[in-house]
Amino acid sequence: MQDSTLADADPVSELLAWLQQSPAAADALGGPGRVSGIPEAPWPHLVVTHGAGGDFRDLTWATSPEVMLELHGDPGGWPGRAELRRILLLCATIAKQAVEAPHVPGRPVISGVQPSGTLVWAPLVDGQPRWMFGLSVTIHP
Repeated sequence: MQDSTLADADPVSELLAWLQQSPAAADALGGPGRVSGIPEAPWPHLVVTHGAGGDFRDLTWATSPEVMLELHGDPGGWPGRAELRRILLLCATIAKQAVEAPHVPGRPVISGVQPSGTLVWAPLVDGQPRWMFGLSVTIHP
């Protein structure tokens, strides 16, 4: 068996799976099937993707890349800006709970999740509501 490397420690894959399996995230979002890597119905929908920042240190063990959480509302504007913000912050706190999860052999270890910047209101050009929030995820193979 080959040893895992930093390239195998993908924080997006780990947090995406964590949030997809979370009953609390499904409840906050209004049902299952609302977390993925692309903005798609049903709405509201949480998109988990790579962020632009992070700290890759010296690329020898633990790194802290940024994971971007984007919460998209319905193109018609609901459930509203304040409610979307509340849902996104709930999902961010659920993502933070991945630190406390028991380690699964062969999977990367997440040892820290913290905000990497500000919570940003960034509606799409067509007016679809969207909040964005970056998380710094400390992870190692």
